[in-house]
Amino acid sequence: MKNSAVFFLGLFAVFALSWAGVVLGTHGQLGELAPHFDEMEEKAFPLRQSGLAARGQQVFQDLGCIACHTQQVRRPDYGSDKARGWGERQSVARDYIYQARPLLGSNRAGPDLANYGARAAEKEMTEADMLVELYNGGDERPPHRFLFELRKIVGEPSPKALHGVAPEGYELVPTERAENLIAYLLSLKQTYQFAEARPYEGDGETEGGAE
Repeated sequence: MKNSAVFFLGLFAVFALSWAGVVLGTHGQLGELAPHFDEMEEKAFPLRQSGLAARGQQVFQDLGCIACHTQQVRRPDYGSDKARGWGERQSVARDYIYQARPLLGSNRAGPDLANYGARAAEKEMTEADMLVELYNGGDERPPHRFLFELRKIVGEPSPKALHGVAPEGYELVPTERAENLIAYLLSLKQTYQFAEARPYEGDGETEGGAE
């Protein structure tokens, strides 16, 4: 009985030390990360999400989008993320300091979304374009028509109605959840080059500055 007590106390101590090393140690390294203030741009990075984007993140989570999309760009020598156009540099812990629950994901049935907002800007996609894509789906991406309301036009049509999608005499209007989701996707940009995101020696790339 005496030996059993010593054994269980020892087992508890092992688990406690492991927990302290993983949880408390990680918090000590990363929990105090602060945004970086760029004196040239007079801004702090990463930027805070707007209220719409924050609500959109909840929609993203509720819809289970994390099951098919990641939000973490790997180093060039760890994968082909950069070659696929998903980001110009690796994701780092500082990118997520304003997110209570970073949606990093672990499966990529679809493309990584860490820089979706930046890619949309490069393609000059408007919010209306993105809403139409959200409604129609495509390329193994399911349609999300339940995020829209199809209604008969009575009087003046809604200024939010999508063009060229609804049948004659009807209009297709995005719900608040759809608008929030698009705002969140547009906010996904990891384009600022933090010092810790610069390529490690052996990556075969040169260091860069702010993007």
